Amino acid sequence: MRIDNWIKAIFDNLYDGILIIDTNEIVKYVNPAYTRITNVPYNEIVGNKLRHVRPGARLQNVLSTKKPIVGALREEFGIQYSVNMSPIFDDSGLVGAISVVSTIDDIYRLYQDIDKYKLKVKTLENRISAIQKAKYTLNDIISTDESSIKVKNIIKKIANKDITVLIYGESGTGKELYANAIHNESDRVDGPFIAVNCASFQGNLLVSELFGYEEGSFTGAKREGKMGLFEAANKGTIFLDEISEMDYEVQAKLLRTLQEGTIRRVGSVKETAIDVRVIAATNKNLEEMVNKGQFRHDLFYRISVFPVTIPPLRKRKNDIFPFVYDLIYSYKNSLKKDIMISKDAESALYNYDWPGNIRELKNTLEFAINMMEDNIIEYNHLPARIQPSKKEFADYKLSDKIREVERQEIIKRINLYGDSIEGKRKAADSLGISLATLYNKLK
Repeated sequence: MRIDNWIKAIFDNLYDGILIIDTNEIVKYVNPAYTRITNVPYNEIVGNKLRHVRPGARLQNVLSTKKPIVGALREEFGIQYSVNMSPIFDDSGLVGAISVVSTIDDIYRLYQDIDKYKLKVKTLENRISAIQKAKYTLNDIISTDESSIKVKNIIKKIANKDITVLIYGESGTGKELYANAIHNESDRVDGPFIAVNCASFQGNLLVSELFGYEEGSFTGAKREGKMGLFEAANKGTIFLDEISEMDYEVQAKLLRTLQEGTIRRVGSVKETAIDVRVIAATNKNLEEMVNKGQFRHDLFYRISVFPVTIPPLRKRKNDIFPFVYDLIYSYKNSLKKDIMISKDAESALYNYDWPGNIRELKNTLEFAINMMEDNIIEYNHLPARIQPSKKEFADYKLSDKIREVERQEIIKRINLYGDSIEGKRKAADSLGISLATLYNKLK
């Protein structure tokens, strides 16, 4: 067996030790690293039988078995090292065997480096996992009003049914909070929860975000490609907020994913199977959008398997103060002082219509807390848009309000039955009053 000069030059510069024997067990070559690691001089080993100069060596066993030995540990002269051994073949058959030697210290340092990288990877995985976890549960949903209790009970029933849910609700009602709760009540609780606002992406950008893309799919694409949010949500839930803002073409791709249970990355022909529950949400009337041709009817029927409507705050008045006191309690902890609210301020908060719902209520409390002088939220600490409500209620008597309601109801009935005598008689009967009383009220 002959070792060419260029191969010898390579071996001479390796950090690990190299020892080569022929089929007669004669040592044909050792590199400088081998003599450094084993502390055996070059001239005492090359040209001699291995078993004579290295008692306990196992490389000659490889010649007989023709099988490699991996990770053999040796210790000589107080030096510990690891040896990997392999037979050497050429066209004529077995021609020798080779040992690759590493010190235990080198291996230990390698393991330490590996452990460090494992720790970094684990930390990164934990961070990603935390990001992908749903934060809120049913316990985080404040529900004192009968209407909100009803919604909460519906969620308990549907959470484990693994069906697509469409959440309706005005802006600020907390649609994502409910989506979180559905995920955490389901069997997918240990899987990821991925939330995406469809209004934040337009056209092809949303396609690449949802379904990912392959290398070189478009200008600016990452060289290694990118995983889409549906793949990231596998075995979990994806929450598509503001789905009404999704482009028509993207709706078609989403429909295919929901029907087939697969995704196809941009620029790929491969279909990848996924297992993802979809929860969608909107603050618009999707049925009207379907009728106007602004939303696909087939996608609408596919995502609205189970619709859930979150009532606005003005229609669940009994939730207002539980929200107020919950928010005050959170600010109390951060400010480290008690916070109270005056009766006038409470009245104003209760009688306001809250077009911005919970989000507006939270902002209002934050504004008032920053405006208060001591630790009491007074009426005048509230935003100006809420304060006029006090004057509004002070400017009329109860009898005036009752008279106005009666007037509106009488007008509705006359519009329904007609302004003739017969129509007025029917209107009076439907209102439970006499025709004479109706004429008196009309005056």
